[in-house]
Amino acid sequence: METVEAYLTRKKQELELLNGSLNHPLTIQFPKSVAEVIEQKFHLAAALKADHALHDWAQTETAWTHSGRPRSGPFEFKYDYQRADLDVTGPSFYALENQSSSETVYAASGMAAIAGLLMATAPVFSAADIITMPNSYVETIELIDGHMKHLRRIELGGSFAELTRLHESRPRILLLDSCTTASAFEETLKCVLPRLDLIAFDTTCFSSGSGRIMRALSWARCAGIPIILLRSHTKLDSLGVEYGRLGSAVFAPRSRAGGAKHQLLEALLTEMQKAIRLFGGAALPAHFPPYVGSPPYRSLTNKRVAAMLVNSRRMTHYFSAKLAGLAAERHFAHGLYVTLASARTLDENQARNIVAELCADLRRRGLPLRHAGSFGFDFGAAEWSKDRIRDRYVVRIAAADLPTSLWDEIVAAVGAWWKVHERRVRMRPQNVGTATRVTVRNVT
Repeated sequence: METVEAYLTRKKQELELLNGSLNHPLTIQFPKSVAEVIEQKFHLAAALKADHALHDWAQTETAWTHSGRPRSGPFEFKYDYQRADLDVTGPSFYALENQSSSETVYAASGMAAIAGLLMATAPVFSAADIITMPNSYVETIELIDGHMKHLRRIELGGSFAELTRLHESRPRILLLDSCTTASAFEETLKCVLPRLDLIAFDTTCFSSGSGRIMRALSWARCAGIPIILLRSHTKLDSLGVEYGRLGSAVFAPRSRAGGAKHQLLEALLTEMQKAIRLFGGAALPAHFPPYVGSPPYRSLTNKRVAAMLVNSRRMTHYFSAKLAGLAAERHFAHGLYVTLASARTLDENQARNIVAELCADLRRRGLPLRHAGSFGFDFGAAEWSKDRIRDRYVVRIAAADLPTSLWDEIVAAVGAWWKVHERRVRMRPQNVGTATRVTVRNVT
């Protein structure tokens, strides 16, 4: 358990790291509360963005001055008109070995990176099957179903091993997703001989130094399957301040021996660069956090994610005991949030309203739980989401980087609020005889 004093000391170190990236550092006071931590961090992030704009005022979309390479901390950029040929030199967000043999394509967001790669598969594969995992990121599924007509999507529901034994001539792509269930993720990595031509691994919900990322890379390497790491950097990679919208695709370390698999990655890299250019999805230099790459950054990021994982495990145990039957999914692969389900079937608007009411009530009590569609903050985040497996809407509670005692208080308040809400629902005449009880299963 992390005490409030230890938490504030760690947050002071985060503030100092942010402040040290300013051209003219501010005077940082030791924070006295969680609210003060949050306010100071967002204030410093705004100052960093202003610093960048003032320093690189001449580096416009047209790069009209050609007066040198713009920078953001350790990152250097080279580009011509509209950043269509954006070249980035700087540290990796990942803690990977042999980084020099990998290639990174940056994009304007995580979805821009995913879209760019999937579009790149069209001229390379022409037609292919793409295997998606249970409750993969909903916007990725929407993108595939609505716009990737060359990809036939297969939803993984049963045994992954059985699926890979099917004999078909179409190329196969696995979309390995960090926001799927823990059981589906683990079962996938146990498959010894997967018949796949490519793995696209969305690592967004894992820490950039996560052991699960390393295990997936090792699994792909042992199976001889090319793998590309996709990521949104606005969640876990900017010390909780969502510094700017930024995404990437890392073409993992490749063999120098060449061969068909090497040629496949080279072709996908070329086509993705074209897709990013043609669809206007290039990254913005101003969105690269200038404090990335240093040893303190890596250490503080690891400590933040570790604190969130501890808090999430405590939340999982509490909801399992106190909200039996209402904890919809407790074991996601990333371990950063859980979902709650009402005993009645909710539509999207009802789920939205529940989130708004929950956050408003806890905010009035002075508890830092916010209605936010993302996570990884120094405050708890609640949001509605769609459980596609059971075709219902649920409420997502994401763990925060907060002192253990404070997070326990928030979780207890959420649990109490949820019980009261469910009692009121059961007492309403129009719901008599129509409510159904949710059975807890280890799938989303």
